[in-house]
Amino acid sequence: MHTHNKFLSLAVLASAATAIVVAEDAPKSSWETSANANLGLSSGNSKNFIVNSGILSVKKWDKNELSANADVNYGQTTTISPNATHTALVESKTTTAQSYGAGLQYNRLVWTDRGYFLTKADARQDKVAGVDHRFTVAPGLGYYLIREKDLELKAEAGPGIVFEKLKNLPEKNYITLRLAESLKWNISDRARLFQDLEYLPQVDRFGNYVANASVKVEADITKSLALNITLRDTYRSKPAPYDVLPVAFRKKNDLTLTAGVTYKF
Repeated sequence: MHTHNKFLSLAVLASAATAIVVAEDAPKSSWETSANANLGLSSGNSKNFIVNSGILSVKKWDKNELSANADVNYGQTTTISPNATHTALVESKTTTAQSYGAGLQYNRLVWTDRGYFLTKADARQDKVAGVDHRFTVAPGLGYYLIREKDLELKAEAGPGIVFEKLKNLPEKNYITLRLAESLKWNISDRARLFQDLEYLPQVDRFGNYVANASVKVEADITKSLALNITLRDTYRSKPAPYDVLPVAFRKKNDLTLTAGVTYKF
């Protein structure tokens, strides 16, 4: 419970600190917000269920850009097998995904309409991957390599600090390097593609790193409602160990593919 509260406190403090810096200059409207709910199902000899939902809000004014996001992911597998005496069938349920996170980023354009300073804060917990908490603060520089009406491509780089607690391991803090790129392509008036990639190595131990990637295709049904297909991947080069002997480590890669709806308001 103490770790859980600490994780939430760090996330709230980071979000509040950045919000306070820009709140005085930000206008009271013009937020663009979208919420999504995605679902994956399978049935037969085993039943698989995964759901994730998230919300993203973006605000742009003058030379400022502010974005905030949060997400929740949950998955469960149900299998049926004989009991120990082989006299009946029993169901067993395994949690395959259980994570949540939040993030905040503020960009300040400083030359032309392409280069900007940024401050980014992220907080995440992933019980299945053995991440009790991971909190990252990363200032840096960004640049729009392409900034057109239907196509945006930007790159970001800078240092950061990570506060991390993996299950069965002591808490540690370290300096990281953050390299990232992001693409938004309006394929047509009703269809869009979003792609993001982020690489965060420990500066004094490059073999310890986390890489996050996502691709989403979205197609409008109405002005406010759209269908989406989303592929997400998280790769951790040094995963948390299981609480077993001999020591066994979790898999390095977590990949999810879901389909769902996005509501814009």
